[in-house]
Amino acid sequence: MFMGVALDEVLDLLDLEAIEVNLFRGRSPETRTQRVFGGQVIGQALVAAYRTVEDRHCHSLHAYFLRPGDPKVPILYEVDRSRDGKSFTSRRVVAIQHGRPIFTLAASFQKFEEGLEHQIEMHAVPRPEDVQSDVELLEKIRDSIPEKMRPFLLGDRPIELRPVTPQPLLKPPKMAPYQDIWMKANGVLPDDVPLHQCVLAYASDMTLHDTATLPHGVNGWEAGVQMASLDHSMWFHRPFRADEYLMYAHDSPSSQNGRGFSRGNIYAQNGTLVCSVAQEGVLRVHDDD
Repeated sequence: MFMGVALDEVLDLLDLEAIEVNLFRGRSPETRTQRVFGGQVIGQALVAAYRTVEDRHCHSLHAYFLRPGDPKVPILYEVDRSRDGKSFTSRRVVAIQHGRPIFTLAASFQKFEEGLEHQIEMHAVPRPEDVQSDVELLEKIRDSIPEKMRPFLLGDRPIELRPVTPQPLLKPPKMAPYQDIWMKANGVLPDDVPLHQCVLAYASDMTLHDTATLPHGVNGWEAGVQMASLDHSMWFHRPFRADEYLMYAHDSPSSQNGRGFSRGNIYAQNGTLVCSVAQEGVLRVHDDD
C-alpha cells in the first residue's frame, strides 16, 4: 500500500497514544512553525472521540480554537462521553497544553440509515488531471521563493492540492470570494471510514480561510497580514475516500470586525456531495510587518 512520506507522517500524528481511560496524547511534527496547524488538532481530536465510540460514524463536528498550539510539547486530548443514545452518540473533546485548554471539539455520531435524500449539485469545473498541482505551479517560480520557505512549499506534501484558478503567492489581484480546489491524500489509505474522515478533517483547514482574503488582494504570506482559525465545523453527509480526488468548492459570504467567514462544499469526483464545512477566522491587515 503506497503512501508518501509526508502522508505517512500525518497518519502517525493521527495515531494517538492512549494514556488513561478517555485520555489520549498526540504529538506535532518537528517543524519550525510557531504554532500547531489547526487541521492537525481537528483531526487528532476527532481520532480521540472515535476511540470512545463503537459502530457509529461522525456526522458532524464543531470546534473552537482557544489558544495557539505549541508544537514543541505533546497535546493531551480529554474525552467526555456526553451521551450514548439509541440513535446518536455525542462526545466532547478538550485539547490541553501547559495546563490550559487550547481547543474544544463537540462531535456527534450515528449509524448509517436510509432516509430522504437531496443535494446541491456540483458546478462545472475542469477535471483534476486538466489542472496543475500547487507544487507544480510553485516550481515555475522557485527562484523567487525565499530559500527558507522552499522546503515547506516545494517539499513532499501529505495532501495534493490542484487549484482550478491559481493565485499568485505574493501580491494577488482582488477577486470574487470563490475558489475551487481539487484535493486528495498523497497516497493510498486503508479502507477505514473514520480514518478517511480524520484525514479530510486535517485537509479541510488548509485552504478554507484563504477564501476570505480574495476580495482584498492579500494573503497570509504577506507581511502585516494576520490570519488564524477561530472555529471550524464539518458535516459528513455521505461516505467518501480521502485518497481520491475531491472537489473543494469554497465561498466567503462576509468579512468584518477583523474576522473572515468562509464555507465549503466537498464533492466526490462523480458529483456526490460528501461533506460541508464552515469556518471563521481572524483576518487583520496591520501597517507594520
